[in-house]
Formats: sequence, structure tokens, C-alpha cells
Amino acid sequence: MPDAVAFAQALPVVRVQAQGNNKNRNDGGDCRAAVAQALQQSGGTLLSVRPSGGQCLVTVLIPGKGNARPRKETIPVPR
Repeated sequence: MPDAVAFAQALPVVRVQAQGNNKNRNDGGDCRAAVAQALQQSGGTLLSVRPSGGQCLVTVLIPGKGNARPRKETIPVPR
């Protein structure tokens, strides 16, 4: 298993801006862990992330196999 510190340093910094009225928001809703999970399970590159209800929608670009084009995939990850 790779060194956790090296893995964490390789992750991109992601800033998420919530949409809508979130004045009373106290859900601890940040998507950093969801991004790390989606990138680790997909092997892809982060394109975008946004909160949606109780989950984060993480969009990644997954490399194609052989000469195949990469594909875009949106992965819902619970917060």
C-alpha cells in the first residue's frame, strides 16, 4: 500500500462553492474525502466536484485502455 503522506500530497487542492441559500448550513459538508475516494477507486483525474444533497458529485476523466479515448464519469459519493 502506498505511503499515506505521499498519497495525500499527490491529491489536488479542491475548493467547493456551495450553491443556494446555505446560511444555516451545519452539515460539515466538505467534499475532500469524497474526492480522494473517487480518485482512488477510478484511477482518474479530477474534473469537478459539487455538493448535492447528502452527497458529492465528483466528475473524473478516466484514461482509455490502449488507444481508446478517455471517458468522463460522474461518481456520487456520500458525505
